[in-house]
Amino acid sequence: MAAITTPSPRRPAAHRVPEPAAVSDADRAALHTTVLAWYEANARDLPWRTPSASPWAVMVSEFMLQQTPVKRVLPAYAAWLERWPTPADLAADAPGEAVRMWGRLGYPRRALRLHAAAVAITEQHGGRVPDDHAALLALPGVGEYTAAAVASFAFRQRHVVLDTNVRRVFARAVTGVEYPPQATTAAERRTAAEYLPATAGTAATWAVAVMELGALVCTARGPECGACPLADRCAWQRAGCPPYQGPARRGQTYEGTDRQVRGKLLAVLREAHGEVLQGQLDEVWPDAVQRARALDGLVADGLVEPVAQGVYRLPG
Repeated sequence: MAAITTPSPRRPAAHRVPEPAAVSDADRAALHTTVLAWYEANARDLPWRTPSASPWAVMVSEFMLQQTPVKRVLPAYAAWLERWPTPADLAADAPGEAVRMWGRLGYPRRALRLHAAAVAITEQHGGRVPDDHAALLALPGVGEYTAAAVASFAFRQRHVVLDTNVRRVFARAVTGVEYPPQATTAAERRTAAEYLPATAGTAATWAVAVMELGALVCTARGPECGACPLADRCAWQRAGCPPYQGPARRGQTYEGTDRQVRGKLLAVLREAHGEVLQGQLDEVWPDAVQRARALDGLVADGLVEPVAQGVYRLPG
């Protein structure tokens, strides 16, 4: 008697992004010229883009700008560099002070990672942000994007820099789809590498120019196609702006989540400038189970240190 097999449940279809058509050298050069000219006329005046911005200042900006809008980063960036103008200055302070200064930027583990990177730069690189891409990538808290961004923007090197804005511009203008996949793919890296200018300095400017285009014009929810310099050559426009066909895009919620509770608990610890009793933390959120879960998560992430039973502080 033949064995009876149960068919496996079908998985949702993956979001398959088509490979872009081959591009000629002339088309590539025209795209470079168009985007770079637009950037020269429309780039925002941001402090980390000035010629006087140090590699450390660029690195600080890249940590802060991850998942955080520019307008929220600007005051925190200025205050951070005023207090810690070099990696050695930050490394000499307690990691808890980095968490305190991070304030309400969100995702405060970035503060701990930036502090750890500062310690490594101080101990391993003489207090100077390394200009070698591999050395940058080896720093704590520095991933593929941040290493490429610092190497490009601080040292004017030639690297593929793929953030959400850049990926969206390439998805629409080159590939012809409304949104890129949720995770960066090898096909996206190939496309970005194919369009990267050959000269290092031009490639560095191109990287930030495409990023700016995605941030200001080719936005996620309300692209201003009428103001886009690539409107007449955009593959998504030529296809009639077909709607997104991939998996449901997850929106970021905050109200009532553990993230909100963590933020409220950290706010108490930041403002205390010392040890905090459990009772002080209990006052900020009514749900005891969720509050305890959020506090346990902060301790596990190294953002909060238990001093004694029912006594907490920022990491020393």
